[in-house]
This record gives sequence, C-alpha cells and structure tokens, in this order.
Amino acid sequence: MIPLFGGPAPVRPVDPLDEFDRMPGADASDTALAALGRLREVRQDDPGDAGDAPAADPEGTDWHPTWVSDRQVRADDDPATPAAELAEKALLKKLRTRSLSFAEARALLREYQLDTAAAEGVLASLEEYGYLDDTALAEQLVHAGADRKGQGRQAIAQTLAKRGIPRDVADAALGALPDDDLERALEFARSRARSMRSLDRDTALRRLSGQLARRGYGGSLAVTAARMALDESPGGSTGVRFH
Repeated sequence: MIPLFGGPAPVRPVDPLDEFDRMPGADASDTALAALGRLREVRQDDPGDAGDAPAADPEGTDWHPTWVSDRQVRADDDPATPAAELAEKALLKKLRTRSLSFAEARALLREYQLDTAAAEGVLASLEEYGYLDDTALAEQLVHAGADRKGQGRQAIAQTLAKRGIPRDVADAALGALPDDDLERALEFARSRARSMRSLDRDTALRRLSGQLARRGYGGSLAVTAARMALDESPGGSTGVRFH
C-alpha cells in the first residue's frame, strides 16, 4: 500500500506462521510446534483475519450499554430511596440545633411516611455516626437540670420522660446523680429568700415552698429548705421583716 500523503509505507505485521516456516527444524521446540499447529488449525476453520477480532473476555465481564442485566439496577433507582434521603437530611438539620432522643427522631421520620424498615435504617445510620445516643442525652439533661436549673430529682425525671428517654436509661442517669437534693434545694431557696424580705413569714414560706415544688423538690424537703433559707437570710431568725 502506498500512503496518500507521503511518509513511509506501513510495515506488514510479521505472521508467526511465516516465520516458523522459515525456521530451521532444529530451532523449533515441541511446544512451539504444537502451538503453531493449533494456530494453523484455527485459521483454517475461520478464514477471517484473526488480528481484527477483539480479545475475548475470559471472565465474561465485557459490557455493552444495550445489554440488560442486574447491573443497571442501582439503589438510587429505588423509589423509596429519595424519600429516605430527604428524611435523613431533615433529621440531620434538626440535630444540628438540638439533641434528639430516638423517640423524638422516630416521630419526625413519621412525617415523611417511611415504612418501618426505611425509618429504622435511617436511625441506625445516625446512631452509628453518633448523632443519636439516648444515654448521652440523658446524662446531659440530668446535668442541665441539676447544675444549671437547680431542679430536683422529680423534675429531672419528668423531663427525661417527656423527651422519650427509655425508663432504664433514665433510671441509670438519675442513679449517677449525687443524693444532695436538700443542698441544691437550699441553694435555690437562698437565692430567692432575699427577694422576700418585705413579706410576712407565712407568705414567704408558702411562696418559696411553691417555687421549690415546681422545680421538683416535693413535700417536706421543699418546706425544710424554704425554712432554712428564710432563717439564714439577713433580718434575724425569721429572715423577713414583719409589718
């Protein structure tokens, strides 16, 4: 063949059979003879040019876009997947601003009408990455109630129940709380007693006891802490000024 635009003429590939025919008999091994013999048989059966045929895929993994197989089915094509992804994104957005219990997260997922399996899958994924943890949330709520809000054990227990913390998890968190309800009640009562100096003793005692009760210090403990705080406040043993 002569090139149309100049340049060297293409070199014809060397045919192994032609080379073999030119080899001295002593230079050909038995293995080479057998291999070249099989190649000659293949060419006789198929007169086409073997060099034009594509290499066969020994594992059958060649792919053509027009073929139909299970490879075309992906999880993203599942009609339920977009809803689950949307629900998970909404839940993550909520978790960025506020910790949620499993019960609260499950209630949010119900708004997206996910089936049970899909919803539990989302919850399991978020639990794996540490976004949902009832034990950690219970400890946070106990710490916030006792240290920052000055709440009693009863009020903290009500908060845990309202947030959907399981009973056994709530009991464990409350069990780690020091048995110092009286000290915390007294600390809160002292901070309020100073504002009741203008009230008579009975009124101050009733109001202060009521405030303690609303913070989870029930019954006699609230009254005891209120009396102690009023007795300690400036103005004598009564802690208030009588008019």
